Amino acid sequence: MPVNTKAIGKSYDPVVYAVGREKIREYARAVGETSPLCLDVEAARAAGYADVVAPPMFAVVYSAPAVGPLIFDPEIELNFAMMVHGGQEFVWETPVVAGDEITTTASVKDISERDGRGFYVFESVSDNQRGERVCTATWTNIVRGV
Repeated sequence: MPVNTKAIGKSYDPVVYAVGREKIREYARAVGETSPLCLDVEAARAAGYADVVAPPMFAVVYSAPAVGPLIFDPEIELNFAMMVHGGQEFVWETPVVAGDEITTTASVKDISERDGRGFYVFESVSDNQRGERVCTATWTNIVRGV
């Protein structure tokens, strides 16, 4: 059965994530990040930041809630049971710090079929409360046996 491409370009409602100091610290410790900027408020402030700085891959924490609904959107017709992770790409801009409110909007960038597999490419765009871009991410999921 060929993939359904009618959802290409579809955007979803934005999701707001309030970034907490302890969430940044917990994430940093979980991934082995030892930078004082991520763990120590005084070190972060001495470096010119308002609060502790999120490690770059913290982008998954604030953007995944916006991307998740795409996987289960019936219009996309993605067979979740046959899906595997294809890859992620991130472009980081303004650092995220505790106290930020990050708004992420997700969209369907592309849907295609190659060699009996469906490729579902989603994009998330995340901005802070000042309207500054913090991250643009591309999420690729592959569905076997389409």
